[in-house]
Amino acid sequence: MQVLSAERRELIEVFTGLRPAQFRRLVQAVKYRGGRALDPSRPGRPWALSLEDRVLLVAVYYRTNLTMRQLAPLFGVSPAAAHRIIDRHSPFLALARTRRHPTADDVVIVDGTLVPTQDRSVAAPSKNYQHSANLQILIDAHTRLVLAVGRPVPGNRNDCQAFAESGVDAACGDAVVLTDGAYRGTGTLIPHRRRPGQDLPDWQKDDNQSHRRVRARVEHAISRMKNWKILRACRRRGLGVYWAASGIARMHNLALAG
Repeated sequence: MQVLSAERRELIEVFTGLRPAQFRRLVQAVKYRGGRALDPSRPGRPWALSLEDRVLLVAVYYRTNLTMRQLAPLFGVSPAAAHRIIDRHSPFLALARTRRHPTADDVVIVDGTLVPTQDRSVAAPSKNYQHSANLQILIDAHTRLVLAVGRPVPGNRNDCQAFAESGVDAACGDAVVLTDGAYRGTGTLIPHRRRPGQDLPDWQKDDNQSHRRVRARVEHAISRMKNWKILRACRRRGLGVYWAASGIARMHNLALAG
């Protein structure tokens, strides 16, 4: 018996945080990107669930971080079927790459966050005392929309190294990039640094205060993304943590855009 279904509109926001209209836009985006791979007339074994229910299953998984054995009974499928749905559909939920790189007139903000994951190939012991991956998040300073999520790098990499290895540096284009003091030497705009035995002049203190006020927007975006529990302990392997973070970024943007 299937307990959760996209036909029960009142449950969509409860389990995903998306209003029905936002969820419909997500389904349309997945359908467009999936193309032939999601066509019901494709050769092979048909899906046990409709496209709407499959997208809902992935969104619920990201939101709740339930195991396959816990998630499958809610949708009336086997744990293996639930795993296949998540594995096949996650890339289609991921944040689409922006067609236009930010220009010199734009201001973007970058920060990294540690995501605990059980996949040791993309994780390393980190300062949060867990095996984690470092994910770099790029947002627009004005709209607060997530523009890009970097490829995961081991969590023992510092942010200035992860900034280049993750590919986020290329996604910034020619924009003015705001970061914190951990990004020294990357060409980004960081706060003024006090030298030992000296105090900052007042104008630099004012600059740092303004810098912190604007840069806090990326911290708020990351905190909202981490409301999706998959980013608190990701069990998927390979690029699973990237697809999860990128998919959550898309849903974050849908919720923010209204």
